[in-house]
Amino acid sequence: MEFNKSKKILVIGRAGMDIYPEPPGTKISEVKNFSTHLGGSAANTCVALSQLGVQSDLLTCVSEDAIGEYIFEKLKEFNVGSNFCRRVENKFQTQVAVVETILKNNQSILYRNNSCDLQLNKNDIDNINFQDYSAVFISGTTLSSNPSRDAVFYATQKASSLSIPLIIDMDYRPYNWESDEIKSNIYKKIMNEMDIIIGNDLEFNIADNSTEGFQLAKSFINEKPSIIIYKMGEKGSTVITKEKEQNFGIFKVDAIKPTGAGDAFNGGFISSILKGYSLEDSIKRGSANAAIVVTKVGCSSAMPNTDELENFINQQTMEI
Repeated sequence: MEFNKSKKILVIGRAGMDIYPEPPGTKISEVKNFSTHLGGSAANTCVALSQLGVQSDLLTCVSEDAIGEYIFEKLKEFNVGSNFCRRVENKFQTQVAVVETILKNNQSILYRNNSCDLQLNKNDIDNINFQDYSAVFISGTTLSSNPSRDAVFYATQKASSLSIPLIIDMDYRPYNWESDEIKSNIYKKIMNEMDIIIGNDLEFNIADNSTEGFQLAKSFINEKPSIIIYKMGEKGSTVITKEKEQNFGIFKVDAIKPTGAGDAFNGGFISSILKGYSLEDSIKRGSANAAIVVTKVGCSSAMPNTDELENFINQQTMEI
């Protein structure tokens, strides 16, 4: 698996609008004022990459309305490529999330009825020149229904034929899937096509339709994937390669919310791997990026830049 450092990352997945009760600590049921932020796992990952000096293009669909325009304006603000973000008719809607900046009993309410991001199709994939990219990053929510599911598998075939590294964040959301069995089969199928798999303990359990997700993670290292990152929240993570398993801790911080950490980790980890850092340092930098984001309001708006990340790493120690 080799990355061309001179090229961008293609990120496939959703963009949305996140709405936060203000001031931080306010419950949704008691809110009087809100702030808005760019959201959606794929869009957040793009922003995390951009903040750390790595260019990306987002491939998705957004609604042809004011919220869709908001998405385009925010992507431009964060220097994320939007040429492959297709507007779709208004019967499909851009995701909206209402998210509390509260750590305990956090409420994060996601509205994904008739989600426009799931209208991604094979024609969208045919518009992509995959040779322009150093890697393709996939958000697992894209697999929950068609036409998006088939489009993503089509994209993996095209990228694989060119030996372009494939990365997936399993990014499970309990919407739109037909059944637990189909969900498991689809996850296993896509995971077998990846070079790098990123997921948490719950997501691997869901992919295996069991409580033995860690065993599933370990089994895939015998197939195509060369790096599997099994995250366990406050317990840190286990990173599995073809040579060894290695446990990593976390950076302890005074978090004000639980959301955004996964997307921040993606950006910190992928940008570091792309820049030539070792696997161990890339994991630590991803974890540091995640730790910073949970101390701030928002997800995309909270993504640190390179100076902030370097200062944090120089001042903090990862705890096992």
